Amino acid sequence: MFPFFIFLLFLSSFPFTIVFSSHCTTSTSTKTFEKCMPLPSQDASISWTFHPHNATLDIVFFGSFISPSGWVGFGINPTSPEMTGTRALIAFPDPNSGQLVLLPYIIDPSVKLQKNPLLSRPLDIHLLTSSSTLYGGKMATIHNGATIQIYATLKLVTNKTKNIHFVWNRGLYVQGYSPTIHPTTINDLSSIATIDVLSGSEAKYHNNFMTLKYIHGAINAISWGIILPIGAVTARYLRHVESLGPAWFYAHAGIQLSGILLGTVGFGFGIRLGQLSPGRVYGLHRKLGITTFSLGMLQTLALFFRPKTTNKFRRYWKSYHHFVGYACVVLGIVNVFQGFEVMGEGKSYTKLAYCLCLSTLIGISVALEVNSWVVFCRKAKEEKLRREGLIGSSGKFSGSSHG
Repeated sequence: MFPFFIFLLFLSSFPFTIVFSSHCTTSTSTKTFEKCMPLPSQDASISWTFHPHNATLDIVFFGSFISPSGWVGFGINPTSPEMTGTRALIAFPDPNSGQLVLLPYIIDPSVKLQKNPLLSRPLDIHLLTSSSTLYGGKMATIHNGATIQIYATLKLVTNKTKNIHFVWNRGLYVQGYSPTIHPTTINDLSSIATIDVLSGSEAKYHNNFMTLKYIHGAINAISWGIILPIGAVTARYLRHVESLGPAWFYAHAGIQLSGILLGTVGFGFGIRLGQLSPGRVYGLHRKLGITTFSLGMLQTLALFFRPKTTNKFRRYWKSYHHFVGYACVVLGIVNVFQGFEVMGEGKSYTKLAYCLCLSTLIGISVALEVNSWVVFCRKAKEEKLRREGLIGSSGKFSGSSHG
């Protein structure tokens, strides 16, 4: 029931997460454009007019500041839908005069890795004109949430109007004339749109990518974050129930194999997501995912090399099985929470629902653990009394009565 509930919550989050902002406009105070499109993050949008006779593109980007000393940038990546390689126009307050300035930048790999500061330099694309203005005209001031419009006129390659990769972002502050790294929430890492400027439609790539990402998250939260912990609890607390016999083992093995199979599917989706987004690297989430999957595979393989109960190596196998199993469960849960942060769902109802499910499972485990210790202590006490001859094999006190 809990895994199904989590899955429904993940699916219900689609409309609120992958739909675009609900507004865009084709008119500004200085220009009117033919088409407009809301962008998938940061409440940004673009409007444009494409002139087929000379392959020029008039475009305006609508963005907003997140800090009075911050920056807002917009650009085109000529080769791929990622930040690295983007030819950008970035607006920010001049550190000397405080007036809005707009400078060109090329985002190379060294900047992304923060090895070098981002320095302004001429763009190697056909940028004919560029300008920027704050919403409200010359009297407007830069403040938290202030809206900015970045205008540009570009000359495109003839007959290559499809798959134009637009990239945008914003940051908290600027060092001199060097914009610093932007925040790394999912909204900031997914600020890319591939558009056909002639038809005005967005490539299916983005929608498919976001759908795949949420399926990946839902499957992994259910498998690594719910099913495998349930399997571990089953093994720990049901094996001591004598009336079940070997049924506990089949239940444990069935649950864990189901979780591993589902987790393998989720891991495969993760690999595919990595192939579709070469510019996005979630280092910790990826490392935890690979480690957890590897431990899961080791556990599965260990099942086929399980010694018989009479084998002298049985106890070593059990120690290995317990250690790897608990490590897999703990890392899986940690990575589910890391996945929520990567997807920008750190404060979502979906995460809250998962926390409630996990808390319920932990509460059940604590109750079963306490019960196990009570039963263990009672049996140990009875065994001690039995050795001392104070009770018989039936558990009743023995001895003569004195009248």
